[in-house]
Amino acid sequence: MNVFDGDKICIQGAREHNLKNISVEIPRNKLVAVSGLSGSGKSSLAFDTLFAEGQRRYMESLSSYARQFLGRMDKPDVDLITGLSPAISIEQKTTHKNPRSTVGTVTEIYDYYRLLFSRIGKAHCPECGREIKEQSVDQIVDTILSWNEGTKLTLIAPVIRGKKGEHQKIIDDAKKSGFVRARIDGLMVELEDSIKLDKQKKHTIEIVVDRIVLKKDIRKRLADSVETALKSSAGIVIALRRVNKGDEAYEEVCKTLDLKGTQYDRNADYIEEEVFFSQKNACPDCGISVPELQPRLFSFNNPFGACPDCTGLGEKMEFDRDLIMPDSSLSFNENGIVPFNPDSAWNESMFGAVFKDMGFDMKAPLKEMNKKQSDILWNGTGERSLKWIYKKQSGEGTSTYNRPWVGIYSELRRRYAEAWGDSARENLEKYMSHKECKSCCGKRLRKEALGVTVGGVNIWDLTELSVSDTIEFFEKLKLTETEKKIASQVLKEITSRLSFLKNVGLDYLTLQRSAATLSGGEAQRIRLSTQIGSGLTGVMYILDEPSIGLHQRDNQRLIDSLLYLRDLGNTVIVVEHDEQTLLTADWLVDIGPGAGVHGGTVMASDTPENVMKNPNSITGKYLAGLIRMPVPKKRRTGNGNFISIQGVTEHNLKNITCDIPLGTFTCITGVSGSGKSTLLNDVFFPAASNKIMKSELPAGEFKKITGLENIDKIINIDQSPIGRTPRSNPVTYIGVFDKIRELYSCMPEAKAMGYKPGRFSFNVKGGRCENCQGAGTITIEMNFLPDVFIQCDVCHGKRFNRETLEVLYKGKSISDVLEMTVEDAADFFAGIPHIQKKLETLKNVGLGYITLGQNALTLSGGEAQRVKLAAELARPSTGKTLYILDEPTTGLHFVDVMNLMQIIHALVEKGNSVVMIEHNLDVICQADHIIDLGPEGGAGGGKIIATGTPEEVAKIKGSYTGKYVGEMLEREKQRDNLSSEK
Repeated sequence: MNVFDGDKICIQGAREHNLKNISVEIPRNKLVAVSGLSGSGKSSLAFDTLFAEGQRRYMESLSSYARQFLGRMDKPDVDLITGLSPAISIEQKTTHKNPRSTVGTVTEIYDYYRLLFSRIGKAHCPECGREIKEQSVDQIVDTILSWNEGTKLTLIAPVIRGKKGEHQKIIDDAKKSGFVRARIDGLMVELEDSIKLDKQKKHTIEIVVDRIVLKKDIRKRLADSVETALKSSAGIVIALRRVNKGDEAYEEVCKTLDLKGTQYDRNADYIEEEVFFSQKNACPDCGISVPELQPRLFSFNNPFGACPDCTGLGEKMEFDRDLIMPDSSLSFNENGIVPFNPDSAWNESMFGAVFKDMGFDMKAPLKEMNKKQSDILWNGTGERSLKWIYKKQSGEGTSTYNRPWVGIYSELRRRYAEAWGDSARENLEKYMSHKECKSCCGKRLRKEALGVTVGGVNIWDLTELSVSDTIEFFEKLKLTETEKKIASQVLKEITSRLSFLKNVGLDYLTLQRSAATLSGGEAQRIRLSTQIGSGLTGVMYILDEPSIGLHQRDNQRLIDSLLYLRDLGNTVIVVEHDEQTLLTADWLVDIGPGAGVHGGTVMASDTPENVMKNPNSITGKYLAGLIRMPVPKKRRTGNGNFISIQGVTEHNLKNITCDIPLGTFTCITGVSGSGKSTLLNDVFFPAASNKIMKSELPAGEFKKITGLENIDKIINIDQSPIGRTPRSNPVTYIGVFDKIRELYSCMPEAKAMGYKPGRFSFNVKGGRCENCQGAGTITIEMNFLPDVFIQCDVCHGKRFNRETLEVLYKGKSISDVLEMTVEDAADFFAGIPHIQKKLETLKNVGLGYITLGQNALTLSGGEAQRVKLAAELARPSTGKTLYILDEPTTGLHFVDVMNLMQIIHALVEKGNSVVMIEHNLDVICQADHIIDLGPEGGAGGGKIIATGTPEEVAKIKGSYTGKYVGEMLEREKQRDNLSSEK
């Protein structure tokens, strides 16, 4: 190996995690795929070795002062790496859990929107919708002179707008200034006449400054009159324009008046149009001033632009009637109004007075209230007082109160505002839910910002369009020549960024979508689109399964984006399992042969064509079709029962009805953003769990769910991590460590010393080593160098103190057990069924190689999900259990997928039902039943396109899933024929 070859990245002696001192060459400026079984060491090579060293070297180049603000980077366990470029990691982990983060803010497209609207936006009055323009005298004069020659107009200065009073001084001042006419309350009058106004009524007074017929030499007089009018009315002038029926502008003026809803006579010889001009951003009718258009006005994360009511969140925590009174068939005395205990003497006396005033019996079901009674109960009696007598609990007399009833909502708001301590507030928050802000209708911005439009659309409505619709909007946007010059650079940045999002398969996203709702794959592809937009060259990009959550239809667009990054002059390294991506790569590195201690070796490093010929590479055999998952010859029809969820309208789902056959393996498929997760995770699972498991999960909009009586348990295995601290490990997650600790506490030595199970925990004082507090290592801080982790010199990494380690089972201490692999531990505890069974479950999901005490943070995505699956499988199955999984093949190699499918089929064979969201074609072809959503993502999705067996769905035109399933089934059929011929 020539480590100084400039065209290659050369790695020598990599030993990070399970890597076995490997050496490998990776060509630079190529698309390189790293494959292998889950846990084989792919991420250890790509992220923990290559990326970590690339980032560390960059940080080493900075000054010591700069490094103190950047955190410290460990040097990976590797002898030598040459040919490294600056490294950028694009992982699945998303840190945008802030409710203020949206797709628009994360991609920075919203920042360009703000700039666009502040520069060419047209302000409108938030009350009446009238367009407001800030214009100089010259601009006003130029606009008026652009009208047809011969146009008659009257310049008016509004001095009083809708104010009560006689306003005699205003009229007298106008006379002294030389003005002779005015329009008062819409009527033209001579100022010399005796004018008396009713001081009890509101009046509008507008002084007539000049009457002009437009001619070529009129400019100076017009400018003087406009200046006079602006001075008289604090910056506002009205041009009353007369347009004759034969004039060119007649039809245009008619359209303007129609849009404004102004009444006029179409048959008259002429019509008059009022045109308002302002030196300030203020509405002449409403008197509302619009602040200067600046980018901060359009930011919901800035107090200057955010809705003052919800502070820019678009929603508020409000008391929810359905949570306060969940069962209206109950009476008040039966605790029908949950926050108010009827046994409380105070509540009894207060509500007794309220119910008596309403004429309603406290023992009657609350649903029998009429509208008026209900309004009093919830919103109060207004200013009308009620009298009630409170009998003191001590028995020492009574207290009489005479005051208005404020209503349940106001009473709970008062209690929440005055609540003392977190527990009191949390108790009341049980009756609250997130509701759309009434002030901004969920649009986050203040009304002045929402009144500014570009192309007739305000900034929030623009963010509600999908990426593809937004691209179309900007393509059709018509601007004046001046606006084009101002906005050209901004529009170029916006359209290029939107195009990058479209190219990575995210054309269904809307920019207002919360970043917290994005899947790992979506968040990763957003970062990928940002990097494409940056146009960097000479960089090493490392991506972690970018194809996750992406339908086969959109795969090629993602691959094209990766190739584009490569063609810019970058090295692109992807940890990937997708067949199409592996075959497209310029170079393929296969790690194996197994996982964990059985992996960490380079099985092949060559072009995909040569890897397919390599007998040592399992990935190569799969790509060559030598290893494959046989398509079932027969599909299960189920037990005849169905769960039907009807009228689902959550998010983009269009009032669909979905039937899930029980006793089968069902796959929910469809292009990204078609509504799969909304249907299964946001609606079906919470609705079913609330009824069967008595949970209180928020469920999306639906009308009815039936058939739940046919299952007795529902288990959801989602993609959330199994632990967030280094102390979390697989055996604590699945609950087997508790059993192991109980076993050790039953040993004779433990009983003699009085040790309880807690003595054998490394997380609490007692049995753990206090020098390292049960961590096994001690962290030494090294100022500007990375922290150094050294083995604890007291327990020597054993985690426990000497007395605890003296308790043995079969000659092994509790520390020895934690260092065992799952395979070894299953044999070791063979005589303890309740321990062995759970360990066998971990082994059956392909995790026999991990150690019992392995840090949960070191588990790959696929490993973590299989630990969760094992935890659920370890629980007893009733044969009427419904399992829900969300893309469980995430991070799994084809061989791991085969093992997973064996488990899934075994569950269904026992009578259970499995419903899974999936994009993996191998898995979809294993399903008994498919529910395909689409046809597109976002607003273009939300419909059920196809249902049935894979063979039936493959025949349905319009189903993208059906198309690719058909191709897959045909390919497998051909392979079967070739096998039978051999």
